[in-house]
Amino acid sequence: MMIIAGAGSGKTRVLTYRIAHLIENGVDPFRILSLTFTNKAAGEMRERIEKAIGLEARNIWSGTFHSVFAKILRFEAKYLGYTSDFSIYDTDDSKSLIRTIVKEFSLDDKLYKANVVLNRISGAKNRLVSADDYLNNPMIQADDATSKLPEIGRIFKAYSVRCFQANAMDFDDLLFNTNVLFRDFPEVLHKYQHRFHYVMVDEFQDTNVSQYLITRKLSAVHRNICVVGDDAQSIYAFRGANIENILNFERDFPDVTVVKLEQNYRSTQTIVNAANSVIAKNKAQLQKNVFTQNTEGLPIDVVKAGSDNEEGRLVATSIFEEKMRDNLTNEHFAILYRTNAQSRAFEEALRKRGIKYRIIGGLSFYQRKEIKDLLAYLRFTVNQRDEEAFKRIINLPKRGIGDSTVAKMVVTASENGVGLWEVVSQVNQFISGRVTVPIEQFATLIKSFRILTEMGKNAYEIASHIAQASGLLKELHEDKTVEGLSRYENVQELLNAVKEFVDQADEDEDVTLSAFLQSVSLLTNADEPDEDGNRDRVTLMTIHSAKGLEFRNVYIVGMEEDLFPSQMMLESRQDLEEERRLFYVAITRAEMKLTFSYAESRYQWGRLKMCEPSRFLMEVDPRFLNLQGPVVEKETRDAGPKGTGARSYAAKTPAQLLTPRAPAAPAHTPSADFTPSDTSALTEGQRVEHQKFGFGTVSKIDASGSDRKAIIAFDEAGERTLLLSFAKLRIL
Repeated sequence: MMIIAGAGSGKTRVLTYRIAHLIENGVDPFRILSLTFTNKAAGEMRERIEKAIGLEARNIWSGTFHSVFAKILRFEAKYLGYTSDFSIYDTDDSKSLIRTIVKEFSLDDKLYKANVVLNRISGAKNRLVSADDYLNNPMIQADDATSKLPEIGRIFKAYSVRCFQANAMDFDDLLFNTNVLFRDFPEVLHKYQHRFHYVMVDEFQDTNVSQYLITRKLSAVHRNICVVGDDAQSIYAFRGANIENILNFERDFPDVTVVKLEQNYRSTQTIVNAANSVIAKNKAQLQKNVFTQNTEGLPIDVVKAGSDNEEGRLVATSIFEEKMRDNLTNEHFAILYRTNAQSRAFEEALRKRGIKYRIIGGLSFYQRKEIKDLLAYLRFTVNQRDEEAFKRIINLPKRGIGDSTVAKMVVTASENGVGLWEVVSQVNQFISGRVTVPIEQFATLIKSFRILTEMGKNAYEIASHIAQASGLLKELHEDKTVEGLSRYENVQELLNAVKEFVDQADEDEDVTLSAFLQSVSLLTNADEPDEDGNRDRVTLMTIHSAKGLEFRNVYIVGMEEDLFPSQMMLESRQDLEEERRLFYVAITRAEMKLTFSYAESRYQWGRLKMCEPSRFLMEVDPRFLNLQGPVVEKETRDAGPKGTGARSYAAKTPAQLLTPRAPAAPAHTPSADFTPSDTSALTEGQRVEHQKFGFGTVSKIDASGSDRKAIIAFDEAGERTLLLSFAKLRIL
């Protein structure tokens, strides 16, 4: 069954009741597999099913793709040569390992940046391309050579080998290795095909090739697969999601039943109709007619600001006024933007207004240094092959073991064909000198921690002992600065989380340190509570992070060309359609009130850039827009008597308010001999050619400020103001 569910149509409710219905009709909960994309969604679904049918709900295999596949891999690790205590590397661990390999290969780390290399490796794994396949594929090798990164294949191979030696998998490996497991060991696939009689997948439009193949294999025997999704909300192509999975599902399962959920229970008619008018512009989509029986609601305000700072101020003012007028709280509001960097202006404006806020997608609790330090101790206690954890803790607190000694131990282990732990635990057989004493002390410490796990102590008993015995808590406690106190409190909060993990587990649930580490490694920062437990905050987040959430009042900010849609997403129709789907997702987060905002100028890379309104604003049916409301009336200090500025806006038509200052230029093909000239001596009256705007005459040179500007009257494109340090002009 494929359920095409429009935004706000109750997808989670449908899946919940489908599972409850199956169990009420005699299906064993152990036979049901339910896959979601966030821990929050999985928890919410389990909670709802439990309310409907009781404790039987706990027997369902329910969770994110990564958590469910990690569980399977722990059971079957021996088939792939891992132990069940394998570590799960997060992005920082992966980047650290890549940086080490780049250094060992004597490559330029400015060229082979860790995040660039990791993205290539991640993209390959999501397409089920192994390191060997990568190295042996001439097209991939040619592509890397063209990108001047010919060594990525070799780094990928070394990275894979080192992860395996460290008994570690990264996030992509959890999917990649599950595919390998099912491909190479038919008996394991057979076991899980017959364990899961019913497979359910939420947010199916976000699955990548790897996830789709696993779910297809698991459901091949019983052919009871139910997927729920909305092609109009497929926004994760950048991390491997393949919209073709949902568009072609009927082809892969010709006997499928398709059900459409088209009623939106979340938003007003105005918001739903505006969203429909936007998404209708996409060609690649499954046809559906989303509607709502909610009230008509208010029109969508469009805020026009002179600068990004003014945009922040106008939005903060609007939130303040709406709170007062409608008796709302902070948690009713969300500000959504295309990139994280846009948050600054809104943070500053909200702070000045005394409005509390939280940022989703900022530094996660589990990414803080002191938290990662203690987690590294816990990881190494469980898995002594974890090289990244070892490098983090060997000299923490300081023991007089420097980087050169660590490098020497790594090389020694490699030369002798043994693991790093063998060198550490028997250091006198491999290394001589005074440094052996602190290394021996470290090895004794880890062995003492290891004994606690072998005695069957629970995660909290071991973690609290390690925090004390390692010296980490003592070091943080002695730091009496505000930051030091905060770090100490954060570590205590981590220990609280371990205690909660142990206390809230069912009788037969695994409460070992290994189980806790797995639960933490699969968390995302969207799953974390606010630090002070106070949820009454305005939420700031990227639109990608907002998917699946809803707020009473939503502000979609930065509605400018080259920002949203992003300049990087204008190379193909597929990319532009993905950006439009992202806009659709943003619109449909709002329940009662929606506001768009854009700035006429903003600073980028330290320079002032003039901006044009986004094409997406033009795509919204103008019937649903309010361009003459109070919010759009920009405060103008030099507008004369009070209210003059407001009247000047009110006198304009919606089309004029959204029209860029100069008309759009017709396409210009640069001359064959086009080469940018030196414009340092450019003078008024000279004729020039611009690659985009064509031929024109310089009407004025403005040398005030840090940059020289030229006002040029182009023959076809009209008058434009260009920064000469950026503009590529050919002087005729």
